[in-house]
Amino acid sequence: MDSVPSTDRAGIGYLPSAAETLMKLVVTGPFGVGKTTLIRTLSEIPTLHTEEVMTQSSAGLDDTAGLPEKSTTTVAIDFGRLTVQDDLVLYMFGTPGQDRFLPLWEDIARGALGALVMVDTRRLEDSFAVMDMVEEQGLPYAVAVNRFPDAPAHPDEVLRKHLDLDPRTPLVQCDARERRGGINALIALAEHALASLPTSRESS
Repeated sequence: MDSVPSTDRAGIGYLPSAAETLMKLVVTGPFGVGKTTLIRTLSEIPTLHTEEVMTQSSAGLDDTAGLPEKSTTTVAIDFGRLTVQDDLVLYMFGTPGQDRFLPLWEDIARGALGALVMVDTRRLEDSFAVMDMVEEQGLPYAVAVNRFPDAPAHPDEVLRKHLDLDPRTPLVQCDARERRGGINALIALAEHALASLPTSRESS
């Protein structure tokens, strides 16, 4: 397909150029870990999000222990876009955190090159099932530890041990509300995902 003339591109700047590398990445993690916040913080376009107010119907299904201010939940996807360099564009797809949305998670993950698994140190065990799902999908992933104000802080080596991470799996500590740390987490994931791609010899 011919590239868009430069005179038109100014008016429709959201269209990628042919020279750009486009990466679909999944932002995932347990309920209430900060996925929606991270995508909103990083996206260069208005985010698509499907948050709904939590109602009494979710009582007993969504564990809000330790999340006193949690009043909404993602019921489909969050979506945002981030241009890291002139030739690298990341498309971020956020997933719901509850087990009952597993079939939707699998649909969202289809075609992704990697996943960013977000972790809350107050509830580390909640991340195990998510990492299992990512590994079952065969996706390379990085771990982003979202530093909540009241969450205990741990050195990387302690977190790696508790999460039983492969030495090659990137781990980044960040605050989902702050842009720089979130970008570092996505860059670590993108580099890991690209390095995990099969070479032409392996794929032949």
